[in-house]
Amino acid sequence: MRTAYSVETVRTAERELMARLPEGALMQRAAAGLAAACADLLGRVYGSRVVLLVGSGDNGGDALYAGARLARRGAGVTAVLLNPERAHAGGLAALRRAGGTVAGAGQGEGLVARADLVVDGIVGIGGKGGLRPEAVPLAVAAERSRAAVVAVDLPSGVDADTGEVRGAAVRADLTVTFGTHKPGLLIDPAREYAGSVRLVDIGLELEAVPPELEALQHADVARLLPVPGAESDKYRRGVVGIAAGSARYPGAAVLAVSGALRGGAGAVRYVGPAADAVIARFPETLVSDQGPAKAGRVQAWVVGPGAGEDAATVAEVVAADVPVLIDADGLRLAEPAAVRGRTAPTLMTPHAGEAAALLGVSREEVEGGRLAAVRELAGRYGAVVLLKGSTTLVASAGGQGAVRVNATGTSWLATAGSGDVLSGLAGSLLAAGLSAVDAGSCAAYLHGLAGRLTADGAPVGAHDVAAGVPAAWRDVVRGG
Repeated sequence: MRTAYSVETVRTAERELMARLPEGALMQRAAAGLAAACADLLGRVYGSRVVLLVGSGDNGGDALYAGARLARRGAGVTAVLLNPERAHAGGLAALRRAGGTVAGAGQGEGLVARADLVVDGIVGIGGKGGLRPEAVPLAVAAERSRAAVVAVDLPSGVDADTGEVRGAAVRADLTVTFGTHKPGLLIDPAREYAGSVRLVDIGLELEAVPPELEALQHADVARLLPVPGAESDKYRRGVVGIAAGSARYPGAAVLAVSGALRGGAGAVRYVGPAADAVIARFPETLVSDQGPAKAGRVQAWVVGPGAGEDAATVAEVVAADVPVLIDADGLRLAEPAAVRGRTAPTLMTPHAGEAAALLGVSREEVEGGRLAAVRELAGRYGAVVLLKGSTTLVASAGGQGAVRVNATGTSWLATAGSGDVLSGLAGSLLAAGLSAVDAGSCAAYLHGLAGRLTADGAPVGAHDVAAGVPAAWRDVVRGG
């Protein structure tokens, strides 16, 4: 499992480690890892032109010491100092001894335009609110240049703790981060500024500290996925109920069922007005026209996809004493007090627009502060919340503890009906016995991977994604 820790936690761990090491040793570890990553990116260090964008913090020191290492290998290294009086003295001396040169910010744009590699050491992990005005032209020049851009620990201008970008920021091709991932490297919008991320171990001891974020990997998901035993039958494996679709949106029911059939439960019950469409496509589905309460026993319900204005069905499902997933129209129709009053697990799966409506804020506010939004929703409703998007977040009921983040998807998943498939898949995992957090996390992982494998760089429809879930499941179980 990949984990990410807050700035405060990282700084505490750094202080504890520095107290046991010779002075400057920790920075040298970071600089050595940074220089190695830069060299790998350059391919040929000798004769290359490297520009360091150096601020006043320790990230500037890391950049200067790494630049010195590259200069000793024959690179032409120039440090552009944004605040010369506050540049790291030891790093600056090391760079000069190695043959590197120094320039003022006014020369920076021209140097960046001719560089092979630009190292962003402008702002450290404590930076807030975007770049200062004097740094913006350098960030713009780096983005427009042909140079590869490497960020030190985190792209300057993004918020390490929240993933927010409140102003201009550096766009990196590679971010070399030290000790542990920071939340901003895993959450959009900041994640898209980071490029590829390379973690350098500098010896931080964080095992006993709860992380801010967790990102499941193949092995983690494989351990959670249900596997039928020799004595299993369709009922022991779990039955998921799908209350979805309407006369206007029958396809939502079909797609939710398609995801549910591939999610590990032994059977799928469907309740709603799209029974004919569901049976025509998936004859193995158990259908009922008697409403959720008379549909037969289920271990979990999915309600809301394509439900239109059917508030009565949503209310009936929310009142059930089994785990319930609420999606799409169900999020709008469910009474907040009824959701908060549930004793069985609840999983809500909004996209940014739906989350904004539930919180009473703009969609832009949710998209710009996804971590805060998912925690707030989970706290207000006392439910597990899966916030869909380019990086899907899953917060535990109440909003406390580590948030799960998933980035297996592809932009091709932004297609009609994709969320319906995800809901059915997650509901099936709920019925198979997974907790709401694990069901949401594993469903997001498989759904994203199925989208990526199926698309392979080309457009896909939601039905293609559902059909790709078995391949994604096998890929996870077999270890990729």
